[in-house]
Amino acid sequence: MKGDKLEVVKAWFKKAENDLINAEHTMKMGTPPCDTVCFHAQQCAEKYLKGFLTFHEIEFPKTHSLEDLVLLCKDVAPSIESELGDVEILSSYGVEVRYPDELYYDIPKEDALEAVDISKRVKTVILKYLEGKI
Repeated sequence: MKGDKLEVVKAWFKKAENDLINAEHTMKMGTPPCDTVCFHAQQCAEKYLKGFLTFHEIEFPKTHSLEDLVLLCKDVAPSIESELGDVEILSSYGVEVRYPDELYYDIPKEDALEAVDISKRVKTVILKYLEGKI
């Protein structure tokens, strides 16, 4: 793999890690803004998936749909979908919670904790697949 491509993968992962740090740190607040936590959890998962696809030189569309990204990942990692679990839970947090509209609702703290856990699982699975390669 070209050095510049590897740098792009590492940049995806650095941005993903920043989102995870933000989500985990925000959860430590007395009353955390759970919509923000969920958004950053979704962004973390999205960026780890996009970094994985970049590593494998698989083009992907501009999307926040984790399901679409996971389907692309399956081309090189057929069992990745089952390993990631309920990643689709995060997809709605990529756009819908960012703006107030008729779909907006206060996200319970338990849901935000679950979102962080899912994003951490995505990180773990992706890094396992790339162990020793980055």
